[in-house]
Amino acid sequence: MNSLAQRAEEYGQGLAAIVLALAVLMPPIRKVVETSMALHMLLQFPVLLLAGGLLAGQLPGSWLTHVARWNAYGATGLALVGLNASLGMVPRLLDLALTDARVEVMKCLALALCGIALRLSWRRAGVIVQGFFLGNVLPMMAIAGSLYIDTPLRLCNQYRLDEQLRVGQSLIWLAGGVGALWLARAVWLFSREDAPARTRNPPGNPCSSAK
Repeated sequence: MNSLAQRAEEYGQGLAAIVLALAVLMPPIRKVVETSMALHMLLQFPVLLLAGGLLAGQLPGSWLTHVARWNAYGATGLALVGLNASLGMVPRLLDLALTDARVEVMKCLALALCGIALRLSWRRAGVIVQGFFLGNVLPMMAIAGSLYIDTPLRLCNQYRLDEQLRVGQSLIWLAGGVGALWLARAVWLFSREDAPARTRNPPGNPCSSAK
């Protein structure tokens, strides 16, 4: 029963990944999404990441074992995600994705691959490596957002200046929100780990002082 339930869950995740990808890549929908810079970066990108993460559950066990050999502590996978995140915020590449089908295909494949890498690496990374990863990616997002806001020029030829401004503000808020959520979770995890030690040796315990 457990294996049947697990298999059904894996198939469900695979189906959900296909539905999500089609939801943002079907030609009529993709055209609408990519006419807006905000929808392009803040909707299509995360949806494709999520689709890739769901597809990670479909990988054969032999593949997962092979990946684990070169993904110690999730460092390799998170480095891949960080590299693609930096490229995804380059205005020139956003323009090319709208005018060159090859760049569009590579963009979609890269985002799906990042979703797979993120799912296979995040828990393996642990709090320390996660913090290092976010400490590099989130400031980069905030800096890119500031550049979008401060520059008087259109960085993306395909999008209006007011759209660029909104995306810049959204990137800054997103970086701050993700950082705050992760920090709160990290504090909560550390407090849970310290709780048993405090219970065994509460302040003023004569046994602890005797030792």
